[in-house]
Amino acid sequence: MSGPAGTPGPHVFVDSLDAPQLSEADLGHLAKALRMRDGDSLTISDGAGSWKSAVFSQSGALETVGETHQVPERTKPLTIAFSLVKGTKPELVIQKLTELGIDRIVVLRAARSVVKWDEDKVAKALGRWNRIIREAAMQSHRVRLPTIEAVVDAQDWLQAPEVSVAHFGGAPLTAEATSIAIGPEGGWDTSELDLVPRDSGRWVTLGDTVLRAETAAIAAGTLLSAATG
Repeated sequence: MSGPAGTPGPHVFVDSLDAPQLSEADLGHLAKALRMRDGDSLTISDGAGSWKSAVFSQSGALETVGETHQVPERTKPLTIAFSLVKGTKPELVIQKLTELGIDRIVVLRAARSVVKWDEDKVAKALGRWNRIIREAAMQSHRVRLPTIEAVVDAQDWLQAPEVSVAHFGGAPLTAEATSIAIGPEGGWDTSELDLVPRDSGRWVTLGDTVLRAETAAIAAGTLLSAATG
């Protein structure tokens, strides 16, 4: 069964599909920003693959319509790992990867990463990033919230045999790829590439031009999503 994309109305997440209740923030957004009225259609999801059609109410308590649909989880999650970049660029990448249907987002600490974060900053960022994921998943009518991990050491991450690296000289992306790692602005360090030698078949190309790190991450998410259908 497919997700609710293309069904009438907006899409929101609730704690329970059996007794769905909108949060104050979601109720305010739907009633004030989207000007929804009692009886308007929308879809709801538990964020874990199940969704239903529902009818909006100004009280925040929703009436469900029809059966519960279940979207199966992928056997191998689509994963994009990207090296930490400056400013609000990580937020843009995370938002777009969520919209593109990526299942797992990993933020890396690479040898040439300019940005260095302590544990407190990472914890604060994770809270903000999870809010961005939720909002982007509602906008794109996703029924599974992607997971996010930060900040992971690139050398540890690249040792996993299923991980491919985006690098010039790589092969075109195929449906067999499920996990792509994106280096920082300065590119991968030789110590990192030594973990993924070119003859391993784990180098993939994102095109013939030099991309910014955040552009490369979004491009990789687009190609990965398209290649796997």
